[in-house]
Amino acid sequence: MDALDIYLSEAFERDGCPVCTLLRNFEEKTLTTLLYEHPNDPSLIEELKKGLGLCPYHSWKALELTSKNPLIDPLSIAVIYERMLDHYLRNWDNADGNRCMICTMSREKEETLIDAIADRMKELLNRYEESPAILCRKHFQMLLERTKKLDKKHAARLEAIQKLKGEKLQRLLKAFIEKSSYLHDEGPTEEEILSIRQTILLLKGEPLPINQESFLGAESRGRSPWKRRLSFRFQGKNSKG
Repeated sequence: MDALDIYLSEAFERDGCPVCTLLRNFEEKTLTTLLYEHPNDPSLIEELKKGLGLCPYHSWKALELTSKNPLIDPLSIAVIYERMLDHYLRNWDNADGNRCMICTMSREKEETLIDAIADRMKELLNRYEESPAILCRKHFQMLLERTKKLDKKHAARLEAIQKLKGEKLQRLLKAFIEKSSYLHDEGPTEEEILSIRQTILLLKGEPLPINQESFLGAESRGRSPWKRRLSFRFQGKNSKG
């Protein structure tokens, strides 16, 4: 078993979506390296100018790291963003702030991870079946499609395991709802309470930019039939005050 095998196996033994977990760790390590080792790197500054820094999520994540990681000094972010501000002020009409090098790297990392996991699916299936891990819908679909091209039997087993995990979550959620009633003497268990988070994780993945991209297309900008109803209720509530 090589280092990559161990790296993937450990992710499949932990709670949460293994792919989301690995991507989150990758993003944090990449940001830490960027801020600790390269804030004055001219080539990095030129690359960051293409997007006036990072995307909103990764910019705020970088700032958050200064309070969590003793290796990261706010000076690093100040140096980088002073240069971004200078570039913006000098190129007022042509500055483009819609690129993020961390997002680009994360998309590439996601594809690499999916390929690596699919290649090792036979070894990882047992771990996945026995662990609390649960693939989010997006990464399950990506893995299923990739695995079908390599081995349909492994793909079928992956699909069966995912369905069993989803059905277990549904039972736990229903138990939570039932036990939350004032008519029920017994309160929800810790596992039943955690099933709320796990269900959101399964359906939506972790709150990473790479998991938000499918919600940012043209369809998400369409008119929702709930828009009027929700704003009406909000305004109505305020008008009573």
